[in-house]
Amino acid sequence: MSDPHDSVLLLAFGGPTRFEEVRPFLDDVLRGKPVPKERYEEVVRHYQEVGGSSPLNRLTHLQAEGLRDMLAREGPHLAVYVGMRHWRPLIADALRTMAGEGRRRAVGLVLAPHPSEASRDSYLAAVEEGRRALGAEAPAVDYAVPWFDHPLFIEAQAARVREALEALAPERRSAAALVFTAHSIPVAMARASGYDAAFGRTAELVAGHLGIAAFSVAYQSRSGSPRDPWLEPDIADALLEQRRQGVKEVVVAPIGFVSDHVEVLYDLDLAARAVASEIGLGFTRAGTVGDHPLFLRMLAAVVRDAAARPAP
Repeated sequence: MSDPHDSVLLLAFGGPTRFEEVRPFLDDVLRGKPVPKERYEEVVRHYQEVGGSSPLNRLTHLQAEGLRDMLAREGPHLAVYVGMRHWRPLIADALRTMAGEGRRRAVGLVLAPHPSEASRDSYLAAVEEGRRALGAEAPAVDYAVPWFDHPLFIEAQAARVREALEALAPERRSAAALVFTAHSIPVAMARASGYDAAFGRTAELVAGHLGIAAFSVAYQSRSGSPRDPWLEPDIADALLEQRRQGVKEVVVAPIGFVSDHVEVLYDLDLAARAVASEIGLGFTRAGTVGDHPLFLRMLAAVVRDAAARPAP
């Protein structure tokens, strides 16, 4: 009989916690990728413009603390660890800590709602690499299933959109168009994984929960070669189209992300907002789910489901 689950490993992208870490972080993210120096320096400037760091690590640890507290209160009593793909604590370091503390079997949970090679498979590969390095001492990891349509995730996202709408004056609220965003990825990768279909399903469910019949979807933060087809429309183009259709107000909800980081704080709060300002379009950005109680309850629910499944 296999070991019972004794822990949870939350998996996130990671980000620099102060400006001195930005270049080492980018070097790790871009290792082996031919990125023009101009683009590299442009991203460095993005970090400067949002305060010189990313809140992602801090916010991920808040999610871990919230999940840890909920499991301690309601069970099962599992230790919760955080592993990052590109910054400390790295996934390999988290696994080493888990092994040193005697953990034998963990529930793995990738903090990205819409699965693809980039947003799920690469994390699983990093875990397996870390486990191979540890050998026989490595904890086994069983993964939670994708949760892009989990009712509690939908409720948490809807709550964030509702907060944004309620912050608007009534006349602006009634005129606001709703635009959902997720990270753009190559079209071939999206089709192979069902990423865009999953994103569309989340958008449909959130809008339905809010009783909103009309909404649109857009993509953001494209980083690949302009020669390769990536998911569209880009958020800037989507805003231009809204204005062409006579819309005067938008609420943008980044439902493809669960925490604020540079691609939300710069790509939406600065770059997309600037586009909206130029064309006379009111712009409000809904919050990410972060440590919203409904999202923490969802994390606990999917952990319980994974822990209850017979281990392979």
